[in-house]
Amino acid sequence: MSASASSSLATKAIPKLLVQQAVPASVGILVMSLNILIDTLFVGQWIGAYAIAAINIVLPVSFFIAALGMSIGIGGSSIISRALGKNNKRLATKTFGNQLTLTLAVTSLFSTIGLLFVNQIIPLFGGKDSLFEAAKIYYVIVLYGVPVLGFCMMSNTVIRAEGKPKNAMYAMLLPSISNLLLDYIFIKILDQGMYGAAWATTLSYGVCAAYILYFFSSKKSELHLSLSDFKLEYKIVKEIGALGFVTLSRQAMVSITVLLVNTILYQLGGASILAVYAIISRMLMFATFPILGITQGFLPIAGYNFGAKLYDRVRQVITVSLQYASVLATLVFVLIFYFADTIPFLFTSEAEVVQATPTALRWVFAALPIVGIQLIGAAFFQAIGKAIPALLLTLTRQGFFFIPLLYIFSSYWGIKGVWMAFPVSEVLATLVTSFFLYQETKKQRLQLVN
Repeated sequence: MSASASSSLATKAIPKLLVQQAVPASVGILVMSLNILIDTLFVGQWIGAYAIAAINIVLPVSFFIAALGMSIGIGGSSIISRALGKNNKRLATKTFGNQLTLTLAVTSLFSTIGLLFVNQIIPLFGGKDSLFEAAKIYYVIVLYGVPVLGFCMMSNTVIRAEGKPKNAMYAMLLPSISNLLLDYIFIKILDQGMYGAAWATTLSYGVCAAYILYFFSSKKSELHLSLSDFKLEYKIVKEIGALGFVTLSRQAMVSITVLLVNTILYQLGGASILAVYAIISRMLMFATFPILGITQGFLPIAGYNFGAKLYDRVRQVITVSLQYASVLATLVFVLIFYFADTIPFLFTSEAEVVQATPTALRWVFAALPIVGIQLIGAAFFQAIGKAIPALLLTLTRQGFFFIPLLYIFSSYWGIKGVWMAFPVSEVLATLVTSFFLYQETKKQRLQLVN
């Protein structure tokens, strides 16, 4: 990170700084979410609703393996941000080298395992009967590219930790745009069906990786690696693992949640209700982009200022981030509720799916205005290097609350109970997160006084 970028993280007004960091992150996430959304539209309109369900079955597996890279990225980036705050560039560079070695080794291993057990994994996630073959086609091709995706997700967090949010945004824009172009070519023009959808996704990962390699090999990056940086160092790996495990746990819980929801919904309503859940999943990715962008912008600012022991600025960035996230989430909440009856027609014209989606959308998004508290609260503990509270808060919503409520509510209210479990678990998790966040900021106030 340049000296001017370092001083701006420590001196620039927090609202302006947060906007500077969060807007590129939000734009990148928006375009990536739009990419997934439009990709689903293309697949639904050009292949069929069954293809949407098939892809949704595969995503938890591929996203979990790719999340290994993101976990290593976020864990290491916390170290990098704090190291740069302490002006320890050597530690920052060594950490990045260790991240690269870990990411390529771990994602390649899990992708290989995923390919070896493809016939067992797909049915486990709901890919049964007529959905199996379509899901398998997509799964195998996408998994070949997942190590590249893991590298991209890891590197993106490092670029952001360097204080280069615009470059991180470009790394998200390029594959999203290329995926849509390749979708059109492979699915619409060449009529390759599921094969086309899968290759479009996999090749777009390569586009992202090419840009990231260009960034780190040019003068744009301040982290210039030597061969010795790739050698794993126990202390660094241990901290990357502890902090990264928080993100990995979150993604693991997402995969487990999707598995359980898919299984229960399939039992209750068959393949058509899985298509409803697939639409909701895409809308969740799309609708939460402003909050996720603020969370991404929040991380390097909080980590840097904590490393520099500027605790008043740490508290300020928490407050401002929560305010921005709540306002934006409320706006999205209003839009989702207003257009809930229209949204399903964008994906499919199948009557059963169109009829069931609006009610499901309104239930799942009912607690959206408060989601920022849970996301930013958990991210805060990651940013300051406190892995255990971050882990507990990450597991709170889906692990401690959602899964038990999913079984209880679905047993009483069926499919409606599945949708009801989403907002209720969000409210409970937000209450727990608020308590822990208040206690930690109170401790920092005492440190500032003393």
